[in-house]
Amino acid sequence: MDPDKIERVYTSYAGFYDRVFGKVFHEGRESAIRNLNVQPNEQILEVGVGTGLALPMYPRHCRIVGIDVSEGMLARAKEKAAAHQLDHVELHRMDAGAMQFNDDSFDTVVAAYVVTAVPDYRKVVNEMIRVCRPGGRIIMLNHFSNGNKVIAAVEKALSPITKHLGWRTDLSLTTVLEGTSLHIARNQRVNPLRLWA
Repeated sequence: MDPDKIERVYTSYAGFYDRVFGKVFHEGRESAIRNLNVQPNEQILEVGVGTGLALPMYPRHCRIVGIDVSEGMLARAKEKAAAHQLDHVELHRMDAGAMQFNDDSFDTVVAAYVVTAVPDYRKVVNEMIRVCRPGGRIIMLNHFSNGNKVIAAVEKALSPITKHLGWRTDLSLTTVLEGTSLHIARNQRVNPLRLWA
């Protein structure tokens, strides 16, 4: 997937993203944030913050930094942060594969519906590991390829089409974690049809 194309695609989605994807993915976002058990003054990075759908869900006693490559999506997130008076939120335009943060900057890194929507998921995952403090948490809320052979074959067949729409359907969680220091502490299926983990 081409980085410039991904940016253009998601910028084109900015105006209607909340209406189309807001309700569909709400349960997953809400569950992920609820299960974080955020502590006072915790530093949280949201990678691919998009239009900021999750921002009002975070408690105000933490600091949230949101990044996204799409200026159009970020503009919507900034509007949302202002409308909800989210003074504990900072938003930056930034490539998740080359973050401009120091090592060990965040207690928690959240990537909701991002890993399969970036050109190089390995770079993004490695960057998330780099900026997360030792003992911190990395939450990936995403559709990953299904272990069922029939469904996996359908996902693989659809992937060339979905790549034009800005994401891929043929990436497994095992593949994403391969060669990293990450391990699964919890895997929960959420959203319609329980296809997102």
